[in-house]
Amino acid sequence: MRWIDISLGTRELKLYDGKRLLKKYPIAVGKMLTATPAGTYKIINKQLNPGGPFGAFWMGLSRPHYGIHGTNNPSSIGKSVSHGCIRMHNNDVLELSSLVLLGTIVKIHK
Repeated sequence: MRWIDISLGTRELKLYDGKRLLKKYPIAVGKMLTATPAGTYKIINKQLNPGGPFGAFWMGLSRPHYGIHGTNNPSSIGKSVSHGCIRMHNNDVLELSSLVLLGTIVKIHK
């Protein structure tokens, strides 16, 4: 079973199949005032080209108003700058979206 591990400290998203690491991506996370919430969530929706600042793809989490998405500002990757969402390079979020299904578990931790 595939699942996603997000480290807020290292700003990395890792995709696992069981215990086997499949992919690792650099991400941007929430800034201090709008921190990315730690916890265990699920991917509940996906949308190609959602518009606005969300880049090429959006994957909504079971925590309302939070998701994993692309960005129109690639220089933000690796930083704590978002309003709580997980930002990825557009090519990375497109690749990740093709590798995970709705219902995929997302674990976010410090």
